[in-house]
Amino acid sequence: MTSFLHKTFSSLKIRNFRLYFIGQLISMSGTFLQTLAQDWLVLKLTNSGAMLGLVSACQFLPMLILMPYGGVIADRFPKLRLLFITQTVSGILSLALGILVLTGLVHVWMVFVFAILLGLTNGIDNPTRQSFVFQLVGKDEVKNAVSLWGLLISITRIGGSALAGILIASIGIGQCFVVNAASYVFVILAFCLMRTSEMHITAVVAKAKGQVKEGFDYMRRTPVLLNALVLMAIIGTMTYEWQASLPLFARFVLHGDAVTYSILAVALGIGMLVAGLYTASTAHVTQKKMVISALLLGVVTIAVSFTSTLALAVIGFIFVGATFMVFANMTNSLLQLNTDPNFRGRIMSFWNMAFQGSTAIGGPIVGVVGQYFGAQWAVAIGGIAAVVAGLYGWRVLRK
Repeated sequence: MTSFLHKTFSSLKIRNFRLYFIGQLISMSGTFLQTLAQDWLVLKLTNSGAMLGLVSACQFLPMLILMPYGGVIADRFPKLRLLFITQTVSGILSLALGILVLTGLVHVWMVFVFAILLGLTNGIDNPTRQSFVFQLVGKDEVKNAVSLWGLLISITRIGGSALAGILIASIGIGQCFVVNAASYVFVILAFCLMRTSEMHITAVVAKAKGQVKEGFDYMRRTPVLLNALVLMAIIGTMTYEWQASLPLFARFVLHGDAVTYSILAVALGIGMLVAGLYTASTAHVTQKKMVISALLLGVVTIAVSFTSTLALAVIGFIFVGATFMVFANMTNSLLQLNTDPNFRGRIMSFWNMAFQGSTAIGGPIVGVVGQYFGAQWAVAIGGIAAVVAGLYGWRVLRK
């Protein structure tokens, strides 16, 4: 048991990463709290699946466009300083939107504007955070740190989603945004307590023309990176669209409310939590495991789309969360371990483009599918995409 715990949480013995983990544990709980509140706010204001998908596109389209340049910025400037700025801006945006909701002045177009501003901020923040992990722990612990990051996402998804359901049902939506704004204080405090002398800081990349293209060229000539990113792009575009599909499924298939949506989001988080523990304790990261997890993700997602009761849906989404987390951790670890340090910011920006930025394309598609063909198809189309991605990856491996 002691050996298992040591292997699973080994990177937490590093003080800087431990501080970062605690700060993000609080902040990411607030992020999932806001995500669920924002989705329900849009659905309440418009009662439209298409609008739900569109607001996701507004948040992730700036990320899709800006993220390659965000990766260059992450390689070119001190990462800790960048994160101070981006996390502070995110907190201010959350507070401003919360005030508008609490005062009754909010309109749906305002939600769209704040989504765009948050997307622009995350275009720099996300690749910086991903590459910052390596700077905190170094090569020997990066795989464990990536897995623990997945574990953190799972825990915060559970906590934030559950808290959102409670707050929305008891005191309203606006408080969710204010609580999220307050959570950023803990991240800033963690940054202030870090010791830069203990970081694995590499020299920043000098400013030069064509650095985004240089990153794409490096990715194309490195097969393991290209394969992982293609699979992530397919699954990120069509499968990782729960921000659009879950509220529709909760409302129109299960005939529930914000609490029902919260329960499904918590089920996803439980699955991710279990899978995060598994990937953190195993040392083996292979392309074959990545491909198999993609195929399993597709199968279980298609299966859960046919459920019509809350109990079966909860069980199904636990398996969806577990298979997705194994897949996401495998792709992230493969990229971290096989990337030259001078390109890490750019490669992780491509991963974030494929993972989250692609929602700008997939979100509206899933929203429209849910509105005109039914909420079950909004989930099923993600499963079909994951199967296609897995089959593509298997074909590449056979070659």
